Amino acid sequence: MAQTIGFTVWLTGMSGTGKSTMAAYIAARLRQVDRNVEILDENSLGDDLWQGIGDSKDERNTIVRRLGFVAGLLTRNNVAVLVPCVSPYKAVREDNRRTIGRYIEVYVDCPTEKLIERDGTGRYKKALSGEIPNFIGITEPYEPPASAEVVIHSDQESVEEGAGKIFQSLLDLGYVTSEELKIITGKKMKAQPPTKTEVTRVSSAKPAATKAAAKPAAKASSGAAGKGAKARPAARAARVAKPAAKKAAAPKRKAR
Repeated sequence: MAQTIGFTVWLTGMSGTGKSTMAAYIAARLRQVDRNVEILDENSLGDDLWQGIGDSKDERNTIVRRLGFVAGLLTRNNVAVLVPCVSPYKAVREDNRRTIGRYIEVYVDCPTEKLIERDGTGRYKKALSGEIPNFIGITEPYEPPASAEVVIHSDQESVEEGAGKIFQSLLDLGYVTSEELKIITGKKMKAQPPTKTEVTRVSSAKPAATKAAAKPAAKASSGAAGKGAKARPAARAARVAKPAAKKAAAPKRKAR
């Protein structure tokens, strides 16, 4: 029986973290060593695979399962599959891991306030203002993996640095060879015992956080020094998105 050389790289993370960019970068380099590669990007496959499906938790899980089913078929047929997909819920991601087998999870993380700053579409600010309901990371939770083969902090690491982590994980698991990576990266890479990275940063947000910006300035100032570092990402995001709220809460100072 011929050995399977296919695998799936599942890139999860909130919208705008750079999953699609990373997938395209990895795919281009795998093609340099004559690998059959497919990208299953949730942003471009909706009309074909789940047209008419909504954005409830169950419906989102249906989308992730369909992508996982296609990824599994391709993997078994010796294709390197890259799946950039928010896939916010851990349970269905783990189901895909068990079904596909030759699989690595890549968590692409970025602080919510950074995502708001660099979001050219304005979708995060619209979600914070209530214009977009059921938005993952703002009004709906994102569940980061407890541990993943690769964790990339896209606000701190370049695409090349993140790709290096992915290639190392693929080598450690025996999904690619050191000879292939010598062509791709230009350097000799050695396999290490496969490991998973514990996730310590959480880029999720909670619906109630949008109310944080409306607190009176006097109350906020009393605890700002002690609580600023521990504020939840969504609370910080709300303050980034609505800076005028604090000014409105201090009319007496302005009057003087």
